[in-house]
Amino acid sequence: MSKIFRDWNVDQQWLLPASVRELVPAGHLAHFVRDTVREELDLSAILDAYEEERGYPPYHPVMMTALLLYGYCQGIYSSRRIARACEERVDFMAVTAMQRPDFRTISDFRKRHLGALGALFGQVLRMCQRAGLVRLGHVALDGTKVKANASKHKAMSYGRMKHEEALLAAEVSEWFEQAEAADAEEDGRFGTDRRGDEMPSWVADKQQRLGKIRQAKAALEAEAREQAAEARAVQKTDRSSKGKKGGGSPPPASSAEPKERAQRNFTDPDSRIMKGPDGFVQAYNCQAAVDAQSQIIVAQEVTQATNDKRELVPMVMQIKENTGHKAQEISADAGYCSEENLKELNRRRIDGYVATGRQRHGEASATGAKPSESGRRVRAMRAKLRRGGWRSRYRLRKQTVEPVFGQIKQARGFRQFLLRGLRKVQGEWSLVCIAHNMLKLVAARTG
Repeated sequence: MSKIFRDWNVDQQWLLPASVRELVPAGHLAHFVRDTVREELDLSAILDAYEEERGYPPYHPVMMTALLLYGYCQGIYSSRRIARACEERVDFMAVTAMQRPDFRTISDFRKRHLGALGALFGQVLRMCQRAGLVRLGHVALDGTKVKANASKHKAMSYGRMKHEEALLAAEVSEWFEQAEAADAEEDGRFGTDRRGDEMPSWVADKQQRLGKIRQAKAALEAEAREQAAEARAVQKTDRSSKGKKGGGSPPPASSAEPKERAQRNFTDPDSRIMKGPDGFVQAYNCQAAVDAQSQIIVAQEVTQATNDKRELVPMVMQIKENTGHKAQEISADAGYCSEENLKELNRRRIDGYVATGRQRHGEASATGAKPSESGRRVRAMRAKLRRGGWRSRYRLRKQTVEPVFGQIKQARGFRQFLLRGLRKVQGEWSLVCIAHNMLKLVAARTG
C-alpha cells in the first residue's frame, strides 16, 4: 500500500479570506509591533501633517509607522527591501494587512516624518520604564563609529582644495578662451545667425567641480572662523577667572584659517573621517547610554566629533530629560575622561567610574593616564578604580553597552547609514535605538 500524503493544490481558491492574525503565530513580534504602534504610541505629530482632503487616499500613517519599526526590528532598513518583504513575507503582511506600499512611498514617508519618528524614542523608553526594565542603578556610556553614506575617497583636504582650485580655475579660464575662439571662427564660417555658442560638456563638468571645491573650501573657512571665535572667548574667560586685570599680554589669537589637513566630504559634508576598528572611515559618532538592568538604551545621540570627550555631560542631561530621573552610577571608557567631566559628575552627585587610560589584557581596570591628563580628579578616579580591582563597578561597562552595539551592528546588520546629513542621520539612529528597545520590551513580556 502506497503512503498517503496531505493534499497540495496550488490552484485551490480560498472560500473565505484568511485573517492577518492567522498569518503568523500568536505572540509573534509582528503582532506586538503592530498593536503597540496602534494602541500605545501617540502619533498625533504624524497624523496632524495630513490636512489636505483632496487627492487619492494615502496609506495609513499608523500602518506605515508600524511597517518601518518592524523592518528595523528585523534588520531591514532599505526601503526597497522593506517593499519587497511586503510582497514576499507573511510576517510583514501581518503588519500591513497585506497592503503593498512601494519603495518610493516608504522612502518618502520616512523622510517626511523623520523628526516625528525619532521622537517616538521617548515614548518607547517610557513603556520600558513602566515594564520595570529601567532602574538607572548603573548606566554605561559609549560611542561607536557608524559609516556614513559617503566614500572617504570623496573627501578633500583644505590644502589640496587650494591647489586644485588654482589649477581648475586656470584650466577653465583657458577652455573658455578656446570656446570663445571657436565661436568666433564658426561665426566667420557659418554666420552670426547660426548656433555655435553652446558651452562644451567638458567645460561645464570642470566648472561644476570647481564650484563644489570653492563651496567646500568656504565651508571649512567658516568653521575655522567659528572655532577661532570660540577659542578667543574661552581664553578671555580663563583670563578673567584668574583675576588678571589690564596690563598683561593679550591672549594669543587663534588662526581663523583651516588647517591644511582639514577635510570635507563632497557627498555628505556633515560626515567626518574617523578612526574605527578597521582603520579610517567616513563616519558619524553614535552615542548610547545603556541601563545595566535590561540593556535598554536610555539616551542616544549622533555627533560629528571624532572623540567622546564632550559627549558625557549632554548624555547625562538627556538621561534625566528622557526618564525623569538621574542615573545613580555612570561608567565610561577613557575617551570620556577629563577634569571637567569628572567635576560635573561630582556636582550632579553621580557615582562615576570613568577609565583614566586603556585597559591592558589581564589588568583589573583601566587606570593608566597620560601626564597631561593627570589632574586632581583624574588621579582620584585612577586610585578609585585601582582600589576596586576586579570588583570595581567599572566592570559592568563592557557587559552593558558593548553587547548593545554588537546586537545592533552584528545581529541586525546596521553598519552604515542610508540617509545623509547630520539631522537625517540623527533621526535614523533614533529609529535603530527604538527598534532595539522594542525588542527588549517584547522579550521581557513574552519571557
